[in-house]
Order: sequence, then C-alpha cells, then structure tokens
Amino acid sequence: MKAIASINFKGGVGKTTVIWLLAKYIADREKKKILVVDADAQMSLTLAISIEESGGFQGSFGKWYDSYTQKKETIFNALEQYDLYARGKKRHFDFPIGPASVYQLSTNLHFVPSVVDLYWLELEVFDRVAMKDFVRSWLGKLQHSKALPSYDFVFFDCPPSFSLLSYSVLSSCSLVLMPVNPDVFASRGVGLMVDGMKLHISPWPDPAICVFMNKAGYYASGYRAGKLQRPTIFYQQEVKRVVDQLRTSGTNITALDSFIPHRVNIGRAIPGAYFPDDFEDHFRELWNEMQTHL
Repeated sequence: MKAIASINFKGGVGKTTVIWLLAKYIADREKKKILVVDADAQMSLTLAISIEESGGFQGSFGKWYDSYTQKKETIFNALEQYDLYARGKKRHFDFPIGPASVYQLSTNLHFVPSVVDLYWLELEVFDRVAMKDFVRSWLGKLQHSKALPSYDFVFFDCPPSFSLLSYSVLSSCSLVLMPVNPDVFASRGVGLMVDGMKLHISPWPDPAICVFMNKAGYYASGYRAGKLQRPTIFYQQEVKRVVDQLRTSGTNITALDSFIPHRVNIGRAIPGAYFPDDFEDHFRELWNEMQTHL
C-alpha cells in the first residue's frame, strides 16, 4: 500500500477534482483497491461527493456520516487519540479503523470524509513534532485492519495551506502530486511550495514529487486536435525549467509530460458520480507516468 498526497498552496488549481477522478479512474478502469482521504477542513471533496440540492447529505451516506461523527470515528478523533499516545497519556494508539470510519462508495473505491473539527486543529494543543508520524501510524492500522480490504493506494486530498495534518501526510507519503495551471504562478509556485515543504518538514523524507499541468489549453478538434495551445506550452516549459533547477539541487522532483485539459464538463463528474469517458486517455497517461516514480 502506497500513500499519495495531492497538494498546491494556490487555491482553484483543480486539485480536488483531479485527485478524485484519478482515484476513480484507477478504481474503475485499473481495478485497484483505492482509499481517498479528504484531509481538507474546507470539506470540498466530501461535499462534492455527497451533497444534495437541499444542502444535506445524500441518504445512505448521510446516515453513515451521522454515525461517523457521533461515534467519534473521524480522522480528527484519530488525531486526538494519537496525541494522547504521543504525549504518554496512553500506552497505545487506540483507534480502531473499519467500516465505521471508512465509507464504501463502490467495490474498489472507499472514502474517509473530512469534518469541520479540522478547522480548529491548529488551535488545539498538539505537539507538532510528535504528530509528524500520525499518518504513518494511521496507515499501519489501516493496513492491518481485518474489516477492510487490502488497499493498493491511499490518496490524500490536502488543504491549500500547510496544516498539522498535511504536515503529517507529507511526512509519510511515497509521492506528492502537484497540479499547476497555465498561468504566471505555475513556475514560481512550484519553487515556493518545494522550498516551504523542505523548510517546515525536517528531516525532509524526500518523497517523489510529480508536477503536471491541469486545466491545460488544448485543441479538441481541427487540424491541431490533440495539441496544447501556445500559452500552455510556454508555462509548461517554465515549470520544467524550475523543476530542472530543483533537481540539480538534489530534490526528487519531475515535471510530467501528461496533462489534463480544461473542459467545463470535468467539474460535473464528481457530484454526478461518474468518470467522464472523454478524459480516460489523459488520466491513463497521467497514472502511467506517475507509476514510474512510485
């Protein structure tokens, strides 16, 4: 089982949509056992997957979610229990992981939703150093749970900021997936994010970092069909230039050739609970390229 984190400190890059559709592609098309964890207090993925027009959660998920929060089976509750263990107030990290804490969306795709409690995480008295290994310990419990399948990959959708939980995720994952958009922030943002992660996570665990272009300008028809538009090519080259500089300084980072095109219908796929067929080739290429760095 390998953990993959999706992160970008710039909001609006489409991080949540891409990580969800990538997970769904691997579960549906590649037939792998996938768990997706919404580690973002904004709950964007949790709401997109399950919200109804009335503002409430969908029937079966809504009932499960009520139990999930009332019985204190959430990722935040796990953090609380690990904190007690890390500070020596408990002899063991006593937090069972099973169907009460993991929701089954389909046979191959399972989900751990976010909760509003994560908003107040930084105000709680948690030992930052001790909490670094929380996700590693949580994954260990997950892997040894007899009530859950053996997952091939766990995807973490991290917030667009450096939180205590994302600190632990990034300290424990095998690969960091970093989507960027074709704009002026793309290349500069990559450098800032990598420098920031190395500064705040010490010692830096040196996971593989894969940067790719999301919302890419792309010709879908005509004689240039299948080719990137000039602005996207320019920003993609700028990202590769920065990535090459980071590589020379010893960072395990790669600018992928794969990209996800900008199309309106991609945003409708999450609440619609389907994988958009016209994106299959793009997600296949992205996944195949990512696997060479896992």
